[in-house]
Amino acid sequence: MHVAHLSLTDFRSYASVELGLEPGVTAFVGPNGQGKTNLVEALGYVATHSSHRVASDAPLVRRGAARAIVRSAVHRDDRRALIELEINPGRANRARLNRSPVSRARDVVGLLRTVLFAPEDLSLSKGDPAERRRFLDDLLVARAPRFAGVRADYDRVLKQRGALLRTAAQARRGSRSARRAESDSAFSAAGAGDVLSTLEVWDAHLARHGAELLRARLELIEALRPLVAGSYAALAPGSAPATLAYRSTLSTGGDTDEGGQEGEVPGERGSFDTQTLSTDLGKTLEERLRERLLEVRSAELERGVTLVGPHRDDLVLGIGDLPARGYASHGESWSFALALRLAAYDLLRADGGDPVLILDDVFAELDSQRRRRLAEIVAPAEQVLITAAVPADVPPELVGARFDVAEGSVTRVR
Repeated sequence: MHVAHLSLTDFRSYASVELGLEPGVTAFVGPNGQGKTNLVEALGYVATHSSHRVASDAPLVRRGAARAIVRSAVHRDDRRALIELEINPGRANRARLNRSPVSRARDVVGLLRTVLFAPEDLSLSKGDPAERRRFLDDLLVARAPRFAGVRADYDRVLKQRGALLRTAAQARRGSRSARRAESDSAFSAAGAGDVLSTLEVWDAHLARHGAELLRARLELIEALRPLVAGSYAALAPGSAPATLAYRSTLSTGGDTDEGGQEGEVPGERGSFDTQTLSTDLGKTLEERLRERLLEVRSAELERGVTLVGPHRDDLVLGIGDLPARGYASHGESWSFALALRLAAYDLLRADGGDPVLILDDVFAELDSQRRRRLAEIVAPAEQVLITAAVPADVPPELVGARFDVAEGSVTRVR
């Protein structure tokens, strides 16, 4: 797989740009702030419908423009696809495939597959659980685009259920203030009985969609585990082995999060794997999620948030017997983040066809040893796109086509 052409209209800093690309290595070189990352960010957006830099679409549209358009011509084996995305902040995005509209923008997800390395990847090993959940879910969608729908359905149910819980919590607080009572009868008398019955309906939806997402994550981790261990050993020889585990709110040990934002998981919680699923008294994941929702019902009504589900789980990274977060050195943290991306690349390639590799200003962050090892690992890929501030940041193992990026223009110089 490779991208043969990239066209941008009102995307980030570009009013218009047309780039012809080819297999092999291509480097975009120029000072910081000139628009190098904008080019590869656009391709990442085509692949995942999200940016590795910002959480919303609004910053992707050039100031003063109402929308942005990204077109990419993708070649895979002997097939060609022209993918067009129209980014409309605050409204539904639209997509066209081979110049014909598709019913939903997410229907073109998976036609271009990318693996993107960026300085922000350090948050995979040092950051909050949300970063690691996103890594897992993005990879699920890249491997099987139908999970974009599963993810959207779960998020929709979570949002609706959260709104009900907030309504119930406000009603309960109002009841306590007025009556100095904490019983469910007083709560129901305050007009929240209908909320509770409706909540049971949303419990069923949350358990169903959540179980599907959770099962897929667990199976993905089983596939990633040996690949991550191998990539980490290649990047950091002599280090203790890299390990992966899944920490879930389905565990009976530990309470739900008591600090930070919704979705973060405290340190002591049970881990699950695919073996656990087949030995837990024959209960399905959906049944276990329903049970846990009932167990934490009182706490959820008190706090007004959903305390159980995949949105609060964590991928736990370990080096030897210690968790990477809080114990790994800066170099070890970088190696682990890179190992996760390399494992994702290996997994997608095993599914059929090399994904496009994007290295966004990564080499400047690495010491010479890791820089050389990473370059040697990615060099055989069908297409590698690199951004760098100066030509010297591009390792000699990755010499190829080069574009200079400065003052809004992109010029091929080699």
